Amino acid sequence: MGKVKLIECPRDAMQGIREFIPTEKKVQYIQSLLRCGFDTIDFGSFVSPKAIPQMKDTAAVLSKLDLSKTSSKLLAIVANTRGADDASKFEEIDYLGYPFSISENFQMRNTHKTIAESVQVLQEILNIADASGKEVVAYLSMGFGNPYGDPWNVEIVGEWTEKLSAMGVKILSLSDTVGTSTPEIIDYLFSNLIPKYPNIEFGAHLHTTPSKWHEKVDAAYKAGCYRFDGAIQGFGGCPMAKDELTGNMPSEKMLSYFNAAKADTNVKMTSFESAYNEASKIFNQYH
Repeated sequence: MGKVKLIECPRDAMQGIREFIPTEKKVQYIQSLLRCGFDTIDFGSFVSPKAIPQMKDTAAVLSKLDLSKTSSKLLAIVANTRGADDASKFEEIDYLGYPFSISENFQMRNTHKTIAESVQVLQEILNIADASGKEVVAYLSMGFGNPYGDPWNVEIVGEWTEKLSAMGVKILSLSDTVGTSTPEIIDYLFSNLIPKYPNIEFGAHLHTTPSKWHEKVDAAYKAGCYRFDGAIQGFGGCPMAKDELTGNMPSEKMLSYFNAAKADTNVKMTSFESAYNEASKIFNQYH
């Protein structure tokens, strides 16, 4: 079977925790993830410390990471051009991630911008990335529906994919921000968009309740998606999510699925077990 890219997201797992996790503990945890063989580590974000206090030490964390023995790339989330400028100065960062919401309400909550303003910001981030040798991962947040009553249907998702493709987006992760995706919608979107946009690498950033993870991963993979975001033990997820059981896609569940499907994830299971134990230590202490 084909190669699957797993993106581990400690940033997503940590950012909603109120008590500040010391920089050294973050470094220790991310270092354990760097040994696993994940394609990419979504390790931090260059956003306002007022908005996400937990991530205020991202630059300090980066300065302490030993990247000499890892094949994993690093991704940092940015919410505006200032953040993109800051992140682009670090040679070690490969990807700038930008959450682009197709729900006007959520875009305002997330980045205090309208969708029209967000399009402009994304274009500027693409230019910054281009000038600094980075790639942009655009997240189509609320890609599977939203709880705010904003217009959503598969045609709207298709129209935005067309626009972002025309702007030069090469990696587009459809994001299930509040766990609204169903296997039917996942299958429909990926099986229609992937053949239509061969120049785009599509990803799945799925949130899930404990009982629904398998059907969601299965639907995306069988529809041709080979890029998946996750977090060990499903920690994190969207702070706006109403259901406390809705968290990130658990990486260990995805690994069991892909190992059974004979897909190549490049993840070394002994290193992963060690990282899993580190996650238990850090998240059980601060949750």
